[in-house]
Amino acid sequence: MHIIDIYQTLLSHFGEQGWWPMQRGFSPKGWEVCLGAVLTQNTNWRNVEKALANLKNSGILGYGDILKTDIHKLARLIKPSGYYNQKAKKLHELAGLVSRYKNISEFLRTIQRDELLGVKGIGKETADSILLYAGSRAHFVVDAYTKRIFSRLGLLSSEADYDEIKCYFENNLPRDVLLYKEFHALIVRLGKDVCRKKPICDLCPLSDICDHDTF
Repeated sequence: MHIIDIYQTLLSHFGEQGWWPMQRGFSPKGWEVCLGAVLTQNTNWRNVEKALANLKNSGILGYGDILKTDIHKLARLIKPSGYYNQKAKKLHELAGLVSRYKNISEFLRTIQRDELLGVKGIGKETADSILLYAGSRAHFVVDAYTKRIFSRLGLLSSEADYDEIKCYFENNLPRDVLLYKEFHALIVRLGKDVCRKKPICDLCPLSDICDHDTF
Protein backbone atom coordinates (compact mmCIF):
# COMPACT_ATOMS: atom_id res chain seq x y z
CA MET A 1 0.00 0.00 0.00
CA HIS A 2 1.37 3.41 -0.98
CA ILE A 3 1.60 6.07 1.70
CA ILE A 4 -1.19 8.12 0.08
CA ASP A 5 -3.43 5.04 0.28
CA ILE A 6 -2.67 4.83 4.00
CA TYR A 7 -3.77 8.45 4.33
CA GLN A 8 -7.01 7.76 2.45
CA THR A 9 -7.70 4.68 4.59
CA LEU A 10 -7.25 6.64 7.81
CA LEU A 11 -9.34 9.54 6.53
CA SER A 12 -12.14 7.19 5.51
CA HIS A 13 -12.02 5.43 8.89
CA PHE A 14 -11.70 8.40 11.26
CA GLY A 15 -12.94 11.33 9.19
CA GLU A 16 -11.50 14.85 9.19
CA GLN A 17 -9.96 15.76 12.54
CA GLY A 18 -10.43 19.55 12.33
CA TRP A 19 -7.56 20.42 14.64
CA TRP A 20 -7.02 24.00 13.54
CA PRO A 21 -7.69 26.89 13.32
CA MET A 22 -8.25 27.32 17.02
CA GLN A 23 -10.55 30.19 17.94
CA ARG A 24 -10.24 31.14 21.59
CA GLY A 25 -9.77 34.89 21.18
CA PHE A 26 -5.99 35.08 21.01
CA SER A 27 -4.46 37.49 18.53
CA PRO A 28 -3.06 38.16 16.05
CA LYS A 29 -4.10 35.24 13.88
CA GLY A 30 -1.61 32.42 14.13
CA TRP A 31 -0.27 33.29 17.58
CA GLU A 32 -2.65 30.88 19.32
CA VAL A 33 -1.20 28.01 17.29
CA CYS A 34 2.30 29.09 18.31
CA LEU A 35 1.20 29.07 21.94
CA GLY A 36 -0.38 25.66 21.58
CA ALA A 37 2.68 24.20 19.85
CA VAL A 38 4.89 25.16 22.81
CA LEU A 39 2.43 24.32 25.59
CA THR A 40 1.60 20.87 24.22
CA GLN A 41 5.15 19.61 24.69
CA ASN A 42 5.16 16.60 27.03
CA THR A 43 1.49 16.90 27.98
CA ASN A 44 -2.01 16.26 26.66
CA TRP A 45 -4.28 18.77 24.98
CA ARG A 46 -6.70 18.95 27.91
CA ASN A 47 -3.93 20.45 30.05
CA VAL A 48 -3.01 22.87 27.26
CA GLU A 49 -6.61 24.10 27.13
CA LYS A 50 -6.49 24.85 30.87
CA ALA A 51 -3.29 26.86 30.42
CA LEU A 52 -4.75 28.74 27.45
CA ALA A 53 -7.88 29.53 29.46
CA ASN A 54 -5.74 30.96 32.26
CA LEU A 55 -3.88 33.19 29.79
CA LYS A 56 -7.11 34.37 28.18
CA ASN A 57 -8.76 35.10 31.54
CA SER A 58 -5.74 37.21 32.47
CA GLY A 59 -5.96 39.19 29.24
CA ILE A 60 -2.70 37.80 27.86
CA LEU A 61 -3.83 37.38 24.28
CA GLY A 62 -0.91 38.39 22.05
CA TYR A 63 2.83 37.99 21.88
CA GLY A 64 3.22 41.58 23.12
CA ASP A 65 1.25 40.63 26.24
CA ILE A 66 3.61 37.70 26.82
CA LEU A 67 6.62 40.03 26.68
CA LYS A 68 5.02 42.43 29.17
CA THR A 69 4.11 39.69 31.65
CA ASP A 70 6.49 38.81 34.46
CA ILE A 71 7.92 35.40 33.68
CA HIS A 72 7.04 34.03 37.13
CA LYS A 73 3.42 35.09 36.71
CA LEU A 74 3.40 33.58 33.24
CA ALA A 75 4.74 30.30 34.64
CA ARG A 76 1.94 30.22 37.24
CA LEU A 77 -0.71 30.77 34.58
CA ILE A 78 0.52 27.98 32.33
CA LYS A 79 1.19 25.56 35.21
CA PRO A 80 -1.49 23.06 34.03
CA SER A 81 0.62 22.35 30.92
CA GLY A 82 3.55 21.04 33.00
CA TYR A 83 7.23 22.04 32.80
CA TYR A 84 5.81 25.53 33.27
CA ASN A 85 9.02 27.33 34.21
CA GLN A 86 10.78 26.11 31.07
CA LYS A 87 7.74 26.77 28.90
CA ALA A 88 7.37 30.32 30.23
CA LYS A 89 10.95 31.01 29.14
CA LYS A 90 10.29 29.46 25.73
CA LEU A 91 7.19 31.62 25.24
CA HIS A 92 9.08 34.76 26.21
CA GLU A 93 11.87 33.97 23.77
CA LEU A 94 9.46 33.02 20.98
CA ALA A 95 7.43 36.20 21.53
CA GLY A 96 10.66 38.19 21.38
CA LEU A 97 11.52 36.57 18.06
CA VAL A 98 8.07 37.39 16.65
CA SER A 99 8.38 41.00 17.83
CA ARG A 100 11.41 41.50 15.59
CA TYR A 101 9.18 41.17 12.55
CA LYS A 102 6.71 43.78 11.26
CA ASN A 103 3.80 41.56 12.26
CA ILE A 104 3.04 37.90 12.84
CA SER A 105 1.97 37.40 9.23
CA GLU A 106 5.45 38.39 8.08
CA PHE A 107 6.97 36.21 10.80
CA LEU A 108 5.01 33.13 9.75
CA ARG A 109 5.60 33.81 6.05
CA THR A 110 9.37 34.34 6.24
CA ILE A 111 10.74 32.74 9.41
CA GLN A 112 13.21 29.98 8.63
CA ARG A 113 13.08 26.64 10.38
CA ASP A 114 16.64 27.07 11.64
CA GLU A 115 15.66 30.35 13.29
CA LEU A 116 12.86 28.65 15.19
CA LEU A 117 15.22 25.87 16.21
CA GLY A 118 17.51 28.56 17.56
CA VAL A 119 14.94 29.37 20.25
CA LYS A 120 16.03 27.46 23.34
CA GLY A 121 13.60 24.63 24.00
CA ILE A 122 11.96 24.62 20.58
CA GLY A 123 12.73 21.33 18.89
CA LYS A 124 11.99 20.03 15.44
CA GLU A 125 8.45 18.86 16.15
CA THR A 126 7.43 22.20 17.68
CA ALA A 127 9.11 24.19 14.90
CA ASP A 128 7.40 22.15 12.20
CA SER A 129 4.04 22.44 13.99
CA ILE A 130 4.36 26.23 13.95
CA LEU A 131 5.39 26.29 10.29
CA LEU A 132 2.64 23.89 9.19
CA TYR A 133 -0.35 24.76 11.36
CA ALA A 134 0.28 28.47 11.94
CA GLY A 135 2.21 29.36 8.79
CA SER A 136 0.50 26.93 6.38
CA ARG A 137 3.91 25.96 5.04
CA ALA A 138 4.67 22.46 3.79
CA HIS A 139 6.65 20.98 6.67
CA PHE A 140 5.49 17.53 7.74
CA VAL A 141 5.27 17.12 11.52
CA VAL A 142 6.76 13.96 13.01
CA ASP A 143 6.03 12.65 16.49
CA ALA A 144 6.42 9.42 18.45
CA TYR A 145 3.19 8.05 17.00
CA THR A 146 4.51 8.51 13.46
CA LYS A 147 7.64 6.51 14.20
CA ARG A 148 5.77 3.78 16.04
CA ILE A 149 3.08 3.28 13.42
CA PHE A 150 5.24 3.39 10.32
CA SER A 151 7.96 1.18 11.78
CA ARG A 152 5.29 -1.38 12.67
CA LEU A 153 4.05 -1.18 9.10
CA GLY A 154 7.60 -1.92 7.94
CA LEU A 155 7.88 1.35 6.02
CA LEU A 156 10.44 2.95 8.33
CA SER A 157 13.25 1.65 10.45
CA SER A 158 12.68 1.82 14.19
CA GLU A 159 16.09 3.53 14.26
CA ALA A 160 15.11 6.30 11.82
CA ASP A 161 15.62 9.80 13.21
CA TYR A 162 13.31 12.81 12.95
CA ASP A 163 14.73 14.24 9.73
CA GLU A 164 14.76 10.84 7.98
CA ILE A 165 11.08 10.35 8.79
CA LYS A 166 10.20 13.91 7.76
CA CYS A 167 11.97 13.44 4.42
CA TYR A 168 10.21 10.11 3.86
CA PHE A 169 6.80 11.75 4.11
CA GLU A 170 7.70 14.87 2.16
CA ASN A 171 9.31 12.83 -0.63
CA ASN A 172 6.38 10.45 -0.96
CA LEU A 173 3.41 12.80 -0.65
CA PRO A 174 2.15 15.66 -2.80
CA ARG A 175 3.41 18.97 -1.42
CA ASP A 176 -0.01 19.83 -0.03
CA VAL A 177 -0.34 21.76 3.22
CA LEU A 178 -3.90 20.62 3.94
CA LEU A 179 -2.92 16.99 3.36
CA TYR A 180 0.07 17.36 5.68
CA LYS A 181 -2.12 18.85 8.41
CA GLU A 182 -4.80 16.20 8.15
CA PHE A 183 -2.40 13.27 7.80
CA HIS A 184 -0.49 14.23 10.94
CA ALA A 185 -3.74 14.63 12.88
CA LEU A 186 -4.93 11.20 11.68
CA ILE A 187 -1.63 9.60 12.70
CA VAL A 188 -2.05 11.05 16.19
CA ARG A 189 -5.63 9.74 16.33
CA LEU A 190 -4.52 6.24 15.32
CA GLY A 191 -1.60 6.30 17.75
CA LYS A 192 -3.67 7.47 20.72
CA ASP A 193 -6.73 5.30 20.16
CA VAL A 194 -5.42 2.14 18.51
CA CYS A 195 -1.70 1.79 17.79
CA ARG A 196 -0.63 2.23 21.39
CA LYS A 197 2.48 0.76 22.98
CA LYS A 198 0.25 -2.27 23.45
CA PRO A 199 -1.78 -2.01 20.23
CA ILE A 200 -5.48 -2.81 19.89
CA CYS A 201 -4.98 -4.47 16.52
CA ASP A 202 -8.57 -5.64 16.12
CA LEU A 203 -9.64 -2.00 15.82
CA CYS A 204 -6.92 -0.93 13.39
CA PRO A 205 -7.92 0.08 9.84
CA LEU A 206 -4.38 -0.83 8.71
CA SER A 207 -4.22 -4.29 10.29
CA ASP A 208 -4.30 -6.07 6.93
CA ILE A 209 -0.96 -4.49 5.91
CA CYS A 210 0.71 -4.57 9.33
CA ASP A 211 2.88 -7.46 10.48
CA HIS A 212 1.90 -6.63 14.05
CA ASP A 213 2.50 -10.12 15.43
CA THR A 214 6.23 -9.41 15.48
CA PHE A 215 5.85 -6.40 17.79
